Amino acid sequence: MAVALLALSLSACAGLSRVERERATAIVLAARPAQVDCDQPNACAQPSPLRELAARALAESTPEAPRHYALILDHGPDALLARINLIRSATTAIDLQTYIYDEDDAGKLVLDELLAAARRGVRVRLLLDQLAALRRIETLAALSGAHANFEVRLYNPVLRRARITYPQYLLAAACCWRRLNQRMHTKLLLVDGAVGITGGRNYQDDYYDWDDEYNFRDRDLLVAGPIAQVMDEDFVRFWEDRRSVPVERLKDVGGQVLRSGVPALPPTQFERPQRAEAMRRDAGDFERVRERLASQALLVDGVRYIADSPDKHRGDGSGGAPASDSLRGLIESAQTEVLLQTPYLVLSDSAQDLFRQLRKRPQPPRVIVSTNSLAATDAFIAYALSYKYKRRYLREFGFDIYEYKPFPADAPIDIAATGAVLPDLGLPGLPEPDPELLRAQRPDRASVVSRTQYRSPLSREYAAMRYARRRSNEPVPLKRAGVRIGMHAKSMVIDERIGVVGTHNFDPRGDHYNTEGAVVIEDPAFARELAASIRRDIAPENSWVIARRDKPPVFSGLEYSLAKISEHLPLFDLWPVRYATSYEFVPGPDCPRPLYRNQPGFRACYRPVGDFPEVSIGPKRLITRIFTAFGAGLAPIL
Repeated sequence: MAVALLALSLSACAGLSRVERERATAIVLAARPAQVDCDQPNACAQPSPLRELAARALAESTPEAPRHYALILDHGPDALLARINLIRSATTAIDLQTYIYDEDDAGKLVLDELLAAARRGVRVRLLLDQLAALRRIETLAALSGAHANFEVRLYNPVLRRARITYPQYLLAAACCWRRLNQRMHTKLLLVDGAVGITGGRNYQDDYYDWDDEYNFRDRDLLVAGPIAQVMDEDFVRFWEDRRSVPVERLKDVGGQVLRSGVPALPPTQFERPQRAEAMRRDAGDFERVRERLASQALLVDGVRYIADSPDKHRGDGSGGAPASDSLRGLIESAQTEVLLQTPYLVLSDSAQDLFRQLRKRPQPPRVIVSTNSLAATDAFIAYALSYKYKRRYLREFGFDIYEYKPFPADAPIDIAATGAVLPDLGLPGLPEPDPELLRAQRPDRASVVSRTQYRSPLSREYAAMRYARRRSNEPVPLKRAGVRIGMHAKSMVIDERIGVVGTHNFDPRGDHYNTEGAVVIEDPAFARELAASIRRDIAPENSWVIARRDKPPVFSGLEYSLAKISEHLPLFDLWPVRYATSYEFVPGPDCPRPLYRNQPGFRACYRPVGDFPEVSIGPKRLITRIFTAFGAGLAPIL
């Protein structure tokens, strides 16, 4: 067995030889067609009101006073529409950098548009993180030779492969744990160095309201103007880094090319072709894009792009990581309020120290946190760690925590676009559900440790953990069926004067392992608009409030002390009663509007709904307790 394991290790770690890499590269270069479909100087670019924003901003800018237009993309279909419209408007270059790129309808649609841009004469560069790149080796091999204007690279490919199997993942974890966790979480789409999009969205159906089971409530920011050139320079640093490897030079992709040549890309087949065609049609409608998107853009001042570089993944990770430091500096500057939105409330030690110091001020700013509930999250283990430290977050840091509901009643989600047959969730504008279909639906009682309707977490945000345990990061079972919504936006507002939209989850992974980026805009009008978007998410119809549970009639001090001691233990945190629980707002004559948890009258206007509202009783409670008790050691990589 030892000999067999050694042989497996050696074969897994061995990549292509130098000669093989050169042969594979030569085959790919020879296979790439160079002809273009357009002979016009602008590469037959489609007129775009979004691209015109960049032209206006650049025309109005001076070196001393740059001008920018910013557009918050809250709705998933709008975010996809903006991407396709911008890709069609490109005249010279498109750079796309992302963490997840799936081969579903949204991914295929964008990929088709990128290839079409390359064929009309636009240089296209696609940079993907290895652990969440395209599923099929055949697709990567085909793309490697698709066109002379099109190139794909993978960032930090462990074991010199594009894809790794479960045994190979275990081997990589044993030999190269730190490198395995060093991921490129930066997300950018840049067109002609003039307009860019960054934020939480990857390239997968559930980021654009196109999944019929689970979709993310996410947020992107489109910014047009000189800062896009800074963003593009950051992309080039990644593209030219030695960790970014052309796919044909990797063992599995290059091996296929050496054996069989460059395969042809098969014709695109959509799961829901009518929806894809409608999106294509809308992306070509100048007036529709202007009305839905461009007309909503704000002229803003004080735009910065802060981003980690690949240097973050050299040495101990202390270099090349300005994103976390910059965000901490913004929080320290707060005077009255920090409005923070993150899907995974797991704080690093340095972040916890920051909020402790903030709390010690004579007049500390209010810290409002919008995050996921257990019922909404796609990262079960991350929530378990958040659950463990609720007392600390509420009592020591003074957080006002709002946990997103799985079926929010007023979310910027296009439920109709998912194509799912739904029960009545109380959402406006939807047709009445079919009674026969409702009777046929069963409660969603599948467990995270058994078969479930939700697809594998390989494509979710925590793709680096995807092999750790099958289905460990999937949504938990609920008491009722429906299209579930999970929070995925990463944003912050300081004193309604500074707004931040980016990729950082404000977590230990973002501090130490992932590369991150964010746009910071010091403009009160923009900050107010972003704050209004987040406040909508924490409204009673969309979120539960986390607050101290009612004290027991006897021994309340003893119970609190024992729970606090147990919380500080890295292992064996088995105390069954937590400091806080979830509350639902109950409006009435004496409760006309929502209250903060520490305001008079809170307990008269809110009713407790339990630690895990909407979650189906079953193995989840035991598993949550287990990770709460024994999972603290996982916090640095969550």
